[in-house]
Amino acid sequence: MPKFDLIIDPPLMNAAGSLGYAPEAQGPIPLEALGAFVTNPISQAARSPAHTPQQIAFPGGFLLHTGYPNPGLREAIRRDAQSWRRSPLPIVVHLLCQSPAEIFPMVSRLEGLAGIAGIELGLAPDVDIQSAKAFASTLTAAAGGEFPVVVRLPLERASYLATALAEFDLAAFSLGPPRGLLPGTQSNLVRGRLYGPGIFPLALAVVHDLKSLGIPIIGGGGVYRPAQVDAMLAAGAIAVQLDSVLWRGSWPPAD
Repeated sequence: MPKFDLIIDPPLMNAAGSLGYAPEAQGPIPLEALGAFVTNPISQAARSPAHTPQQIAFPGGFLLHTGYPNPGLREAIRRDAQSWRRSPLPIVVHLLCQSPAEIFPMVSRLEGLAGIAGIELGLAPDVDIQSAKAFASTLTAAAGGEFPVVVRLPLERASYLATALAEFDLAAFSLGPPRGLLPGTQSNLVRGRLYGPGIFPLALAVVHDLKSLGIPIIGGGGVYRPAQVDAMLAAGAIAVQLDSVLWRGSWPPAD
């Protein structure tokens, strides 16, 4: 893997899905505290919310099932390109692709847009090695050296996937929320993304393991305190992403 060429200074970011599609001066974190801004996940075509969106609490966090609703890339560009151009922060666009075939047309729409400093691609939690390699290969070819590329790995499979993808010309890996199952309100099982402080020990272990392999890693997952940011940086993360803590109030937290 090459030298990390996405400059994140200070080494703090928001995670995809935590702050919307463009920076807002009156948000839960001062913009000067961030080194880059990551957009909400954006797919090629618009996506509606899950049929029954749910948020289910458990000790240490909560499960979220939403279906990643978004307006689609064409509409996101129409609506937010001016905000990206004027942004005081480098913009990292998070792409949500169903297949590698979607990558080239999506990246081509982003080329030449001012303010965009990189692309983050989220991999599905059940992606196999062959498919993950196809995504990584296509993304790096599409970026063509113009955009630094970050691949977001599902936390529970990050070490396994990162080792297999280390051959590609990626700027870094980031960590997506793990998935789990919880009983829903109608005694059904609901699958979704897991957030909350209880995720932090797992995320810190992954950062430590990937650093020992010499793989650039952006930490994240269960970070609710500045001391946890420091712990991830000390474990080898080149930057840290904040997620659900930004939905609770201001950063750094008052309590």
